[in-house]
Amino acid sequence: MRNFQIVQIIIAILLMLAILLQNRGIGLSGVFGGTGNIYRTKRGIEKKLFIATIVLAILFFSISLAIILIV
Repeated sequence: MRNFQIVQIIIAILLMLAILLQNRGIGLSGVFGGTGNIYRTKRGIEKKLFIATIVLAILFFSISLAIILIV
């Protein structure tokens, strides 16, 4: 039980870092007159970070569900 909580805290921290590291794309372009409607594909490290965010979110949800079902 305690191990699940420690793993959940570690995954939560990693998930927050992964979300904060992602580039928004819009930024301040709307303030200076830019449209910000640029659609592009994710490549390289940006794509790996995106996939890692999804995996971490699924792991976080799974461990949260496991903790609820165990208690």
